[in-house]
Amino acid sequence: MNLSLYFKKFFNNSQSSGIILIFCVLISLLIANSSAAENFQHFLDQEVGTHLFGLEYPVSIWINDGLMAVFFLLVGLEIKRELVEGELSSFKNASLPIFAAVGGMLVPAVIYSIFNTGTEYSNGWGIPMATDIAFSLAIISMLGKKIPNSIKIFLAALAIVDDLGAILVIAIFYTEQIHWSYLLLSFGVTALLFILNFLKVTKTIFYIIPGLFLWYFLHHSGIHATIAGVLLAFSIPTNASNVEISPLEKLEHQLHMPVSFLIMPIFALTNTNITFSSEMVAGVTSTLGLGIICGLVLGKLIGINLFSLIAIKLKLSSLPQNSNWLQMIGVGLLAGIGFTMSIFIALLSFKGEIPIQDEAKFAILIASFIAAIAGFTILSVSSKENPELEEN
Repeated sequence: MNLSLYFKKFFNNSQSSGIILIFCVLISLLIANSSAAENFQHFLDQEVGTHLFGLEYPVSIWINDGLMAVFFLLVGLEIKRELVEGELSSFKNASLPIFAAVGGMLVPAVIYSIFNTGTEYSNGWGIPMATDIAFSLAIISMLGKKIPNSIKIFLAALAIVDDLGAILVIAIFYTEQIHWSYLLLSFGVTALLFILNFLKVTKTIFYIIPGLFLWYFLHHSGIHATIAGVLLAFSIPTNASNVEISPLEKLEHQLHMPVSFLIMPIFALTNTNITFSSEMVAGVTSTLGLGIICGLVLGKLIGINLFSLIAIKLKLSSLPQNSNWLQMIGVGLLAGIGFTMSIFIALLSFKGEIPIQDEAKFAILIASFIAAIAGFTILSVSSKENPELEEN
């Protein structure tokens, strides 16, 4: 096969981004546990940017708060398109990810608290609430067309609601200080973006420029800046037609390749650099480790499916099109990939307590690995069946 055609086929394959992402995770773990670990961490801690307007941050911050805002922009665009003309266009379908996400946050927090109430780890109840949207979507993308698109959209919507919930938890319970002046400016820019939409402005540049200011104001407000990507996405104009290509669909198409094959691999490479130690391993069997692992793996599985079942039984929601409960179980497990957001909350929960932070990181890594393998396996098995829409 011609080399250029081979690469074109590779990059057009939805499974390829997941393969690259997993490869970057392995490389990052190898670096973190080698003689290059110190130099790599030094690179991530290196401040770049300008003092002007307070835009000098470590490389890791530019990646996690900057590049990942672009990732959230793409996911937000996909969700909005599905809300307007796709799988989430009916109330029953659109409501299910919300109910599922609420259950997927509450049950893990309760399970963690059962293990750790009254202990020195009690403040970490927010750790198992989070779903790592980048890694969970990367894993499900590796299944390609083996599962219905509605399941992928459901996971993406669930993960976004979950991440918004995690951001609110961080803002309310883990943020030391919110700068209200910057937050008010963020509200103002958000209002401007939706006014532009109302006035039917279709040039994408008129949204991107205010979006950059929105990111800046949110970042300085103390709120996780990646939410700027979602807010910007929901302001981009679209239509309910499959014939006319909207500004939203054009931008979505332009972002797909750089997000899948550049931003997400960089994110994985720089956020999986966990150096293993004996203390971390010992922490897995502590109440901290058990609370995190059971919360992420069992809590997400139970919470998402229990709340989904209740919503469907009450006829408030319906299963994603052409899906079944086995696939919902697989999604519930994939949502247990907490990883970066969970690690972020762990760092906030146990500030300055390095040994506890390390134990929490290792437990999150173990839980995320179990959830990824189990979720991928169940979804793979489900693809061998004839998926039918269940009306319960």
